[in-house]
Amino acid sequence: MKKTMLKKYAKLIVDVGANVQKGQDVIIYAKFDQIEFVTFVVEYCYKRKANSVHIEWSDDRLTKLAYKYRSVTSLSAVPDWVIKRQEHLVVTNPAMIYLLSDDPDGLKGINQEKMAKVRMNTYPIYKPFKDQRENKYQWCIAGVPGAGWAKKVFPNLSKNKAIEELWKAILKTSHADGDDPILGWTNHNHNLKNKIEKLNSMEIEYLHYISDNGTNFKVWLNPEALWLAGSETTLNSNVEYSPNIPSEECFTTPIKGKAEGIVYSSKPLSYQGQLIKDFYVKFENGKVVEAKAKENEALLKQMVSMDEGASYLGEVALVPFDSPINNTGILFFNTLYDENASCHLALGAGFSNCIKNYEKYTKDDFKKMGVNDSMIHVDFMIGTKDLHIVGHCFDGKDIDIFKNGNWAI
Repeated sequence: MKKTMLKKYAKLIVDVGANVQKGQDVIIYAKFDQIEFVTFVVEYCYKRKANSVHIEWSDDRLTKLAYKYRSVTSLSAVPDWVIKRQEHLVVTNPAMIYLLSDDPDGLKGINQEKMAKVRMNTYPIYKPFKDQRENKYQWCIAGVPGAGWAKKVFPNLSKNKAIEELWKAILKTSHADGDDPILGWTNHNHNLKNKIEKLNSMEIEYLHYISDNGTNFKVWLNPEALWLAGSETTLNSNVEYSPNIPSEECFTTPIKGKAEGIVYSSKPLSYQGQLIKDFYVKFENGKVVEAKAKENEALLKQMVSMDEGASYLGEVALVPFDSPINNTGILFFNTLYDENASCHLALGAGFSNCIKNYEKYTKDDFKKMGVNDSMIHVDFMIGTKDLHIVGHCFDGKDIDIFKNGNWAI
């Protein structure tokens, strides 16, 4: 891939994604094999007058070694310097850039029960800091091809050719393959905002999903919540940023405890470095009461039992089947891309910033409103070419929201 194209993409991530501000610190999360692209991103951060740019490097091989040789107690220990770092992040609110290049099978063979225990042990330690920073800083997640990921998507190509093809797909679906990606993204954001204006004007009480694959499901939306899409704005500094590149979704927060029926996955779910395939979840009174999968069913069940909120929904997202990502014909094996290929739901934490005037409320207020809270937020794809979604409105009207997998409004 030409460096000029990669630099334009890096600039899009920094300028539109994270929208790095003058004097702000930046933290970039990346894999070891992404040094060249990380260098482009770092340079654009400094061109935006960032105060400092810190890189958090990682590698699945090192993670697997840690879980192989260290005990749960050792892995769960959070040293004082890490706590001090969290306290510093609360005060400084650096911009966060997450460059995803993970091999979908990168953690295959790892002790998933051990990993789950460690996460459950450490989550209560990190949660207070996460809550204090929520909605107060810019963050952006974007994809960068890694060799393992590229070969998973294009198994019949050589490593270099697979990486090249994945680069093409990433840039195309991110509206970053033209002469001016920033202008392309600005126009895309505008179109998404127009769609959520329509949705917010409908005052939908619940959505009813029906598909020939067996999906027959109702979910009640939070009456205090709005539909959101595209760019968001930080709470204190009022800085606009785009957290997901790409993004095709219009999403909102449902009411915890109000969902009924069964939903079937339409794409594999990449979770903790492994793939869960051909699965369904059944809801009663808003809670998952049954979860079955043809591959990695134990991991699916472990996921929905991580904590009390993991078996409830935190997000409803609408994405047309005729989307730029789905139209590539590529299964990305990466949730950032596959979730933006078609409609999806998310188990776990809901979005407090979907609530009208959310800045006025506390965590307890959100809980009372029915916004789910959990250590997980896992999107899984349910969109199909025949998906029919009907919105039942508070005034009693039924409106076709989706027909044959695509927008009907």
